[in-house]
Amino acid sequence: MTAALIVAIGLPAVVGALLLVARPRIEPAAAAIGVGTGAVTVVAAIVAAVGHAELSVPFLRADGAGDVVLRVDDLAAPMLPTVAAIALAALVFATGDRTRPAARFHGLMLLFVTAVVVTVTSTDLAVLLFAWEIMGVTSYALIGFRWRDSYRVESGLVAFVVTRSGDLGLYLAAGIAVAAGVGWDFAALPDAGGPWLTVIAAGVLAAGLGKAAQLPFSFWISRAMSGPSAVSALLHSAAMVAMGGYLLLRMEPVLAATDWAPSVTAWVGAVTAIVLGVVALGQTDVKQLLAASTSAQLGFVVLAAGAGSATGGTLQLIAHAATKALLFFAAGAWLSAVGTKKLDELRGVGRRWPVVGFAATAGALTLAGIPPLSLWAAKDTVLAAALEQSPVLYVAGLVGAVLAAAYSGRLIAVLWQHDPPEPVTDPEEAPTGRIDVRAVVPMVVLAVAAVFLGVLALPGVRSTLGLSGDVSPTGAELAVSGVLAVLVAVVAILRPPAPWPVAHRWFAMEQIARRGIAVPTMVLAAKVATVDDLLARGVDGSATALRRLTEITARADDIGVAGSVRGIADGAGRLGALARRSQTGRLHQYYLAAVALLALAVALILIPS
Repeated sequence: MTAALIVAIGLPAVVGALLLVARPRIEPAAAAIGVGTGAVTVVAAIVAAVGHAELSVPFLRADGAGDVVLRVDDLAAPMLPTVAAIALAALVFATGDRTRPAARFHGLMLLFVTAVVVTVTSTDLAVLLFAWEIMGVTSYALIGFRWRDSYRVESGLVAFVVTRSGDLGLYLAAGIAVAAGVGWDFAALPDAGGPWLTVIAAGVLAAGLGKAAQLPFSFWISRAMSGPSAVSALLHSAAMVAMGGYLLLRMEPVLAATDWAPSVTAWVGAVTAIVLGVVALGQTDVKQLLAASTSAQLGFVVLAAGAGSATGGTLQLIAHAATKALLFFAAGAWLSAVGTKKLDELRGVGRRWPVVGFAATAGALTLAGIPPLSLWAAKDTVLAAALEQSPVLYVAGLVGAVLAAAYSGRLIAVLWQHDPPEPVTDPEEAPTGRIDVRAVVPMVVLAVAAVFLGVLALPGVRSTLGLSGDVSPTGAELAVSGVLAVLVAVVAILRPPAPWPVAHRWFAMEQIARRGIAVPTMVLAAKVATVDDLLARGVDGSATALRRLTEITARADDIGVAGSVRGIADGAGRLGALARRSQTGRLHQYYLAAVALLALAVALILIPS
């Protein structure tokens, strides 16, 4: 089983890196290599999940205290195959969706999948942060994949910076965990206690909300729509956005150990489900509608984490992964075939390509929470836990579920509308007029999965997967949510609600963030930079003054000390030269000098004082 986990992590990492390094030589075979790697990864993930594999790699210390441990526990077991399967579907879809260059795309996707798999199986903050960083940087590269379009690159940067602002909380939590003396192991974090635990919980919550596109971070997910459709499908269904919710489910014991985090987490999820549900209703672009609905649906996962329902949150993640990947594939297929994402220009597209239309309809009905489809059962498990915590919280979650039925019904109405579509006046892509069968196959498979994953809510299946133990919805609760979903969806199909302009603009979230956070931050940075410039000029001035002082000192040394030494040396040389003149080597001259000196001495003696 350990070998299977090694393959699930190592194979996509190695192949992804090779595809990035070897391009463009490997370009013709890149798609086949990527799909083949994805297929092997799915098999390995299933084997690792069934066997609850564990991998321990020695690191830093010989006694095992510093080992890197990856483990497939009850929470990771259902998520690991889900991630791998959706990734394979995305890679297959990309082969039929003209995503080029294939080597760079498949290489980045495989590295992205590796980071998600490590995130799912990590057991401590150090490994989680490593995977978190790779996931963030590969998502930036994938969203801005078509880098010649400056808007797409900017969108990738917006998504990266916004999620990074939340990621700072995870770094804060890691630092505080060390300061508190509990280490980085997930199981030990609730033991921090006191203010340490409060900061750890706050940091983890910020990181999870940022990645899951929850309020106030939600607007970045709108920008993420600039990436290829296969990227949107994986990113929003089973990868980065889902990992934000998964982190909060994983850290539920940390949140529960505080007296404030569970209620805050639950209410942020419920409010996001409502607000982003309204945003989804206001969209005129199919991918923007799906993006807003992703934030809204992840709101139920966050609500589950706050309400202590790991089972409900996991069921919601799995069912939503299949459903949302399917819908993004359909949107991408229509974009390639028709050249547009605008709902008015997609009217009746389901009748034009009925297989894709029926698959997308199955996904939309699942998203609406129609009984007995998968998200109906998953969502009601979350709502049952919310009711245990607070009736008001339950009602808020139910409102979010009703909105899901409304925006899903509106999408279905567009697909099968008999009115002719508006002419495509500004195609985003050159329309092909056809949908490749390689893009259709993943949609059909995911449609079946979206419909039948509701069996995960059955008690016997839940206990087999290790998901039992949480509160289950009563028959009355199931009936209420099911009837409401059907009624609202039918009304939305028959009388689609008109877009609300403010909601269409995502309530100006990005503009508010720019003016309220980004611009003041840049102004503050400019002022701090001014101080830094003054300090730099001071340092430069000090260096200049010191250099001049050394020049003066050097000049004084040359003129004074060195000159004196040279003068003494010159004088000694002259004296030596004079002394050498008397040394002729002739004896008669020496005798004459001796007589002269003797005469001088006698004269000095005889001269009276």
